[in-house]
Amino acid sequence: MNTRIEHDSMGQVLVPTNALYGAQTQRSINNFNIGQELIPKSLIKAYALIKQVAAQVNSELGLLKKEFAEIIIKTCQEVIDGKLDKEFPLKIWQTGSGTQTNMNLNEVIANRCNQILGFELGCNSPIHPNDHVNLGQSTNDSFPTAMHIAAALELNHRLLPSINNLIKTLDEKTNKFSSIIKMGRTHMQDATPITLGQEFSAYAYQIKEAKKYILNALPSIYELALGGTAVGTGINTHPDFAQKTALLIAQKTGLAFITSPNKFAALASNDPCANLSAALNNLSISLMKIANDIRLLSSGPRGGLYEISMAENEPGSSIMPGKVNPTQCEAITMIAAQVMGNNTAITIACSQGHLELNVFKPVIIRNLLHSIDILSDGTHSFNEHCLISIAPNIDRLKELETRSLMLVTALTPHIGYEQAAKIAKLAHQQNKTLKEVCLELNVISEELFDEAVKPETMLSPNRIK
Repeated sequence: MNTRIEHDSMGQVLVPTNALYGAQTQRSINNFNIGQELIPKSLIKAYALIKQVAAQVNSELGLLKKEFAEIIIKTCQEVIDGKLDKEFPLKIWQTGSGTQTNMNLNEVIANRCNQILGFELGCNSPIHPNDHVNLGQSTNDSFPTAMHIAAALELNHRLLPSINNLIKTLDEKTNKFSSIIKMGRTHMQDATPITLGQEFSAYAYQIKEAKKYILNALPSIYELALGGTAVGTGINTHPDFAQKTALLIAQKTGLAFITSPNKFAALASNDPCANLSAALNNLSISLMKIANDIRLLSSGPRGGLYEISMAENEPGSSIMPGKVNPTQCEAITMIAAQVMGNNTAITIACSQGHLELNVFKPVIIRNLLHSIDILSDGTHSFNEHCLISIAPNIDRLKELETRSLMLVTALTPHIGYEQAAKIAKLAHQQNKTLKEVCLELNVISEELFDEAVKPETMLSPNRIK
C-alpha cells in the first residue's frame, strides 16, 4: 500500500496516500481493530452538520475567516450527501468519548478542503483540523450532540412514519372487524366473547401509547450539548456559540433543537438516550405481544386456532410441501428481542458516567440507532406484508364461538355461579351443549336460556340490576 507521512501531537504516522483521513484516524485503525461494527453513517452525517454549522457561526462571530468557513461548509455538505463515506472506517469499539471519530471528521474535512484549494493531503494548511474545523468544539460536547441529532433525525424521518402506518392499519382493522364475534381467551383458555375488532383495538391502543412514550422522550433529545466543550464550562468558545449553533441546527433540520440548559449534565450523563431507549423497548414489548397473538390466531390451518388468515409470502418448509409460516411475525419478534438486548446494553452504558464525562458513548449511540433502524424497517415490513392482509375466517370463528363453554357466564345472574360452573363442567365432560345440560337438569327454561345466552349482548357492561 502506498503511504504518506502525517503527524499529530504524538509524532509521525503512515497513512494511505489517497486517504482523506489523517494520523489520528490511522492510529485508531491500528489500535482498535475490534469487531465489524463501524460508526453509523447517520452519526457521521449528523457530525458533519455540526461542523458545518460551527463554521458558519464562528464566521459570523468573527472567529473564522469567511473564506475558510465557506470551504468547510461546502466540504461538510459532501459528507452529508454521502460522497465521502469510505473515509470513515472507524469501529464502535474505540475511545468511549468518541474522540477518534471527531478527529476522523476533522481530518477528512480539513484534508478535503485543502485538496479543493490545491494543497497536498496531510499538510494541515491552510485549513487545520483542530484550529479551524474543530473551532469552538470538544469531542466531549460535539459527540453527544451528534448522538442526539442522529437519533432525532432517524426517529422523525423513519420510525415515526412507520409507526403511523402501523396505527392506521390497526385502526382500519378495528373498524372493519367491529361486528365479528369470536371466542375470548384468558390463560390460553376459553373465556367470554369478544369481537375481533375489540381484540385489534387493544393492539392499536398499545402502539399509540408506545408512540406517545417515544414523543415524550424527544424533548430531552432535542437538547444539545454543543458549547460545553471539555467539561461543560464552555472554555475556548464564544459566549453566543451554543445558542447560535442550536438555533441554526434547528433551522437546518426543521426539528426543535435547543441548547442544553445544563452542559455539565449533557456531557457527564446520557440520560436522554436511556429514556428514549426505554421508550423503544416499550414499543418492542407491544410488538412482541401483537405479533405473538397474530401467530396464535392464525395457527393451523387445521391443527390450530385458524381464526384469521394472512398473506402467504413464501414456502415455509424445505421438506413439508405446501407449508406456509407466519414469517413476518417471526421477524418482528426477533427484532423486538434485539431491541430489548440493545436497551440492556444502553442502560448499563448510561449508568457509567464518571465525574464530568460518560465514556460509553459509542456503544450507546450504536445500539440506539440500531434499535431505531430495525424497528423502522421491521414495523414497515410487518405492516405491509402481514397486517394489511389479515382477514377473518368467519366459519371458524362461528364454530368456536358456538362451542364455547364460557357462554355460561351469561347465566350466572339467573342461576348463580356454582350452578353455572356445574353446567359448564358437565357439558364438557359429556360433550354436550350448555343448553342441553340446562334443560336436562331443568335449571332454566329454554326461553330464558335463549334470551340470556346471546353472544352479541355479552360484549359490553350489561348487568343493570
